[in-house]
Amino acid sequence: MRPECALPSGAEHAPLAPRLRARPLAAPIHIVLVEPEIPPNTGNIARLAAATASPLHLVGRLGFRIDEHSVRRAGLDYWHLVDLRTHPSFEEFLAAWGPASPAGKLHLFSASGAKSYLTANVAPGDALVFGKESVGLPPELLGRFADRIVGIPTLGAVRSLNLANAVGIAVYEALRSLGALADTHMG
Repeated sequence: MRPECALPSGAEHAPLAPRLRARPLAAPIHIVLVEPEIPPNTGNIARLAAATASPLHLVGRLGFRIDEHSVRRAGLDYWHLVDLRTHPSFEEFLAAWGPASPAGKLHLFSASGAKSYLTANVAPGDALVFGKESVGLPPELLGRFADRIVGIPTLGAVRSLNLANAVGIAVYEALRSLGALADTHMG
């Protein structure tokens, strides 16, 4: 933190001033990370999940620890606000998510997706699925759900977007398209 931005002593626990808020969806958008590797990306996405009342599903082997000590050491003081759900495999995620969202659809995000995420028609209860930072989603998963793959178009010649940025873009576009951001209030 830059010195001119430092909070006065004790201010980190002071009540927050009113902030622009919107009402959560009755059936939230689910954020699914398959084998995330980079702790800061997952930390940023966890904060986004808490800010948007979106359950965060961590699937498979993680590239870091999420025990209380590790989270506290990383300075993730909002972790207790995250609806965190862990699943050893994608099949176990599907089993846990499916009954809770019978009408929900999967939307798999890939840098090689040929359809824009803007055409995904996300509905309440749907799951936005993202792969690991180094290689994305596994080919077998992309093959299994080939009709559910979308991408975020880029204008420059980069290989892909940062995972946390891609999730932020996708979640807020889903909320916008569902009208969840139209009715705001200070709270």
